[in-house]
Amino acid sequence: MKKAAIYKIGKWNPEREIIKIAAEAIAKGKLVAFPTETVYGLGANALDESAVRGIFSAKGRPCDNPLIVHVANVESAEKIAHTTPKALRLMERFWPGPLTLVMKAKDIVPKATRGGLETVAVRMPAHPVALALIEKSGVPIAAPSANTSGRPSPTDAGVVYDDLGCCIDVILDAGPTDVGVESTVVDVTQEKVVLLRPGGLPVEAIEEFGEEVMLPDEFEAGRAEDVMRKSPGTRYRHYAPRCRVVLWRDGDDWPVEEAEAVGYMGIKIPPLDISEKVILFDSLEHYARGLFMAMRYLEKKGVKVIVADYPAKEGLGLAIRDRLYRASSDRVKYL
Repeated sequence: MKKAAIYKIGKWNPEREIIKIAAEAIAKGKLVAFPTETVYGLGANALDESAVRGIFSAKGRPCDNPLIVHVANVESAEKIAHTTPKALRLMERFWPGPLTLVMKAKDIVPKATRGGLETVAVRMPAHPVALALIEKSGVPIAAPSANTSGRPSPTDAGVVYDDLGCCIDVILDAGPTDVGVESTVVDVTQEKVVLLRPGGLPVEAIEEFGEEVMLPDEFEAGRAEDVMRKSPGTRYRHYAPRCRVVLWRDGDDWPVEEAEAVGYMGIKIPPLDISEKVILFDSLEHYARGLFMAMRYLEKKGVKVIVADYPAKEGLGLAIRDRLYRASSDRVKYL
């Protein structure tokens, strides 16, 4: 059985020899898992339809779920997408960083990469290893999260190996990621910026930059789903451990009855003692960074239910809520 080759690599000074090995794998149409500031991505040449289909196969990902294309500079984005003054302003302010822009695609981008859409999602990651790999490869790299489709996203290389080690070629291990949740995705093809997926860049930062941000549910009935399908991670159950995830908001009754099979994660202290199965975070930033690892840890501890603190919508709380809502099998109304 094939096993992925894992290469330890320096975060701030990526070894050229290792980057060369990974770039050569990309050139041959192979799959390379690499770190970004958000989560680990599963990369292939975004312009090679066969290689891109390999991503969908390895992850078990629905083929109509578009991929994010990672670039190393604005000039590369302009080669694959029809940029606008609004898009360029956002690139100048927030790239490199956890912001993905959905733009009209150019014909050079295969339909497989776009999930069959006329748009393409593009971002420039803020991670030295990711940027070095893209630059050395000489092509834009399509990369969803490097995990089995539907599972909690990977924030370290060990999780990548556990999920996909038998069906990918190279894993670049630069340690844990910094942000812990995927990028914020916005549609810039409309008159206003439209939020498709909250993520590592708070919406408030975009609004403070002077752009009004519209939510999909502000569209007339029937259009919201068409708008949302331009982004990955919005239409299928995502980020879910094998045990149930139940959401709990401060002031609500405790949502489960039996404590011995329950794990808890969040910022607020739970109202009962569940001993070592509690994972507490001291800020929204730390909650976001540790969210997916906490899910996997509690899953391995054998809990039947994870009760998750459902935070307020401010800052990274909106992204955490989104991930928890999509992981939950007992969804509450998304307020």
